[in-house]
Amino acid sequence: MERMGRQMNLAMLFPGQGAQKVGMARDVCEASPAAMEVFERAEQAVEMPLRKLCFEGPEEQLARTDVCQPAIFAASAAMLAAISERLGDDAPRPAVTAGLSLGEYTALYAAGGVDLVTGVRLVARRGAEMQRAAEQTDSGMVSILGVDEDSAWKLAEAAADGQVLVCANFNCPGQVVLSGDSSACRRAAELAEQFGATGAVPLKVAGAFHSEMMRPAAEGLARTLAEAEIRPPRVPVVSNVDAREHTEPEDIRRCLLEQLTSPVRWQQCMERLLGNGTKTLYEVGPGRVLGGLMRRIDRGADFTSINGLNAIEKLARSE
Repeated sequence: MERMGRQMNLAMLFPGQGAQKVGMARDVCEASPAAMEVFERAEQAVEMPLRKLCFEGPEEQLARTDVCQPAIFAASAAMLAAISERLGDDAPRPAVTAGLSLGEYTALYAAGGVDLVTGVRLVARRGAEMQRAAEQTDSGMVSILGVDEDSAWKLAEAAADGQVLVCANFNCPGQVVLSGDSSACRRAAELAEQFGATGAVPLKVAGAFHSEMMRPAAEGLARTLAEAEIRPPRVPVVSNVDAREHTEPEDIRRCLLEQLTSPVRWQQCMERLLGNGTKTLYEVGPGRVLGGLMRRIDRGADFTSINGLNAIEKLARSE
């Protein structure tokens, strides 16, 4: 009964673009046949050498939007498989899942809403459409530090000067990402201090994600999403766009599509989970990005990053 209680209060979270690193999931696949099988199936589904890209790089190619999205999905899914293989019946079974941007697709997969092949194909199409849309414009993103949502929107309005510039990510207290035309992003960085910011950091991304400049990507992804088999997940999946839990396939499709042109409300997603009684949070996938954000959202949260073989073995010893 004690273990079941922990499961009912467990959320499983998945990272998004930017978490990629050459070598990710290599140690897991070398130790876990189940993890290696995930990569093999994902490679066949998208006809992309995901193992070589993840394990060996090169870094510049792995960082491309159309590459890193299916690569991160595969790495996270492989770690899930390794956890199940290593822990068996003791493997954590979350009561809810969530993911940051791209990670929302992995969250849907972990919740049983899509199978592996469907999930990785959706992500590969998403990445390709976003890369294509980004290459059509001179656009980017800039992280604004030390501001609240109201100040961030005022900064975006002041710096836009007739161009596209919007709030794209509300990641944690004091960190809002703006997205839009490159020149508007530069103006925002120059004006940031006037709106109370402590700093501004241009991001190394292909384009203005989570803004109207991704409308062509949304249009390109719409048909693929409409035709994809999305089942009611076993547990709710929290959407980035409204910070609400969803279980209906049509709602999930709508949220995944809106996500491309709408702000990612990660801070609100995490506050909703914690407010609804989530006690334990596992980040499954490469890196520790979500753990870093959680320290700014709620430093006291019981949070664990499961990002490699050592973390999986540590989890197994604790169960």
